[in-house]
Amino acid sequence: MQRYAILALTAAALWIAPAQADPIEDFYKGKTVTVVSSGGVGGPIDLACRTVARYLSRHIPGNPIVIVRNMPGGGHVLMSNYMFTQAPKDGTTIGGVVNSIPTHQVVDGRGVRFDARQFHWLGSTGFANLMTLAWHTSGFKTIKDVFERELLTGVTGVGSGTYVYTNAMNLVLGTKFKMVMGYKDSAAVDLAIERGEVQARGGFTLTGIKQERPQWIAENLVTMLVQVGAQPEADYPDLPLMHELGRTEEERQILQLISSPAALGRPFFTPPDVPADRVAALRKAFAATMQDPDYIAEGHRIRLDMNPLTAERVTELVNATINAPPNVVAKARAALGSDK
Repeated sequence: MQRYAILALTAAALWIAPAQADPIEDFYKGKTVTVVSSGGVGGPIDLACRTVARYLSRHIPGNPIVIVRNMPGGGHVLMSNYMFTQAPKDGTTIGGVVNSIPTHQVVDGRGVRFDARQFHWLGSTGFANLMTLAWHTSGFKTIKDVFERELLTGVTGVGSGTYVYTNAMNLVLGTKFKMVMGYKDSAAVDLAIERGEVQARGGFTLTGIKQERPQWIAENLVTMLVQVGAQPEADYPDLPLMHELGRTEEERQILQLISSPAALGRPFFTPPDVPADRVAALRKAFAATMQDPDYIAEGHRIRLDMNPLTAERVTELVNATINAPPNVVAKARAALGSDK
């Protein structure tokens, strides 16, 4: 009896169960994943897409090849429509899109053949708040001063970032930004501020200021009046967010809707109807990429915004944008100039 027991134990020890197959690894092994950029080669969206693509493969089971395809055009609507209606829905296509696409869907809608709520959002590489600032000789110290007297503000044109946020504050809150229109680009506005032609500008990302006009901050040449985004920049924790200035819930909702692109940063997503297990794997891989030391080092070197958002947070922001109440959308259209 003892002999049979020993033989049975020996047989059990020698028996090795077959390895559990990983369907995600099996699917992606040998595949090519395409990251579709809604911006042209060399632009900020393309830069984010190519940087993510370099490190994403190592975090996807099966380690597929990851390439980037550029699909600019139509104010980024062309690529968004492609991702919704034509892109493969098997988990081999990822989109990197401009952050204003959800807002465009609800506020403007021209050319839209997608519903951003149905995309599977993977996360965002990072955000940079948009700053409204005044030159140090203007005498304006806080946003409260702009409720009391006019502040000459340089603008490139209706619909531009230099116009949208200051105009929104004028219409919704009653501030007194006096628009000086007609500058050919934002760099021309910056020069006009330095020459004393105007005293302020809006729609300048904090990252952009640090890259293009670092002396403005280093030498205390500007005063930050307000920031546009969902949460304060770490460098300016006490500077008010634009939507916090709203006096009623409706005003806050209007300004939050207008602020939503800045809050999203550089979002990535898959088409609708991708199998849930592959969406989960891609979300996990994206989150791991955001923590990859090599990715972080390169991101800092090329000055990407390096404060990533989770898939859940991006999804929450997108849904809040698309589901904004009709009265809020109508007033946001007026503030953005989209009702003309």
